[in-house]
Amino acid sequence: MDKAVLAAALGSPAPFGQSQFAFMRGNAFEAKVKADGGTELLRLLHERLGGGGGAPSEVRVPDLTAAGPEGRAARTALALREATAADAWTLLDHPMLALEVAGSPAYLEPDAVVVHPDGRWTVVEIKSFPMIDSSADAAKVGAAARQSAVYVLALERVAAVTEGAEVGHRVLLVCPKDFSNLPTASVVDVRKQRAVTRRQLTRLTRIEDIAAALPEGTTFDPECSPRELEAAVESVGAAYAPECLAACELAFHCRSRSRAEGAVESLGRGVRGELGGLTTVAEVLAAAAGRKGDPADPTVAALRRAAALRAEALETAAARTGTPGSTAPYAEALEGTAACR
Repeated sequence: MDKAVLAAALGSPAPFGQSQFAFMRGNAFEAKVKADGGTELLRLLHERLGGGGGAPSEVRVPDLTAAGPEGRAARTALALREATAADAWTLLDHPMLALEVAGSPAYLEPDAVVVHPDGRWTVVEIKSFPMIDSSADAAKVGAAARQSAVYVLALERVAAVTEGAEVGHRVLLVCPKDFSNLPTASVVDVRKQRAVTRRQLTRLTRIEDIAAALPEGTTFDPECSPRELEAAVESVGAAYAPECLAACELAFHCRSRSRAEGAVESLGRGVRGELGGLTTVAEVLAAAAGRKGDPADPTVAALRRAAALRAEALETAAARTGTPGSTAPYAEALEGTAACR
């Protein structure tokens, strides 16, 4: 079920998305990087990852077309085995990889995978954000590293049954140089992201188990009434956080639910972790005002200390300006923060 369609049927469509201009710019840059059979791409890879002799002058680019994602994944696996046995530079343009996620296959499409003559496989990720003075936005590089780590895990499944193959843990990130459209590259080590992703995948609940726990007759058919759809979505547990807005089409629906319930998750995972057993904004305010909570609890003590400091600051400001200080407790500030997220 497409989450974007489901979100629209629930009345909370995701209003974000990459603009057509951004798509065109990204596609044009990727085409430039892969032009002439990937000559420039292989030059950058050879320059950043080293290798004996000069940059490769001949690169094999196999045809990966096939019917459906399963066919393309099988064709990619065959091309990887053939390239490893050929002992030559090979560029796989938009290969299709398969990875088991919660018991079901997920199909992934990296920008490129390069097979070295020594049997090493390197993931190549091409992004349109700039690399200025050999440095790019840390958050965007981190996201690219996490994305590439998933590709590395998927490639390892194929490498495990391919003689002489080895998946490199360093990926090549290609971006525009400075403010131009000229490509430059950096090597990103994804061992940490790979380990974290592998651990997370092992902890995922299998889809069959999730489906078995749903009430009988549950359906996510967008043709159902909004009330039926909302009940179906409510039957699946979800923990909203502001970070979801950048990645999940259902984030706006979950945010509305979180705000209605006064859940502290709407303030962010960091805040949620700091508040311990206090799970709602009402509980936090009650603890800060001294109406609830164990004074010996470090979280409660910190909240009351923060409340006292705020009251003291307001009184001081009121005395200096001659205006009465606000007597509204911390609800306005806390709820205002939640609304911004």
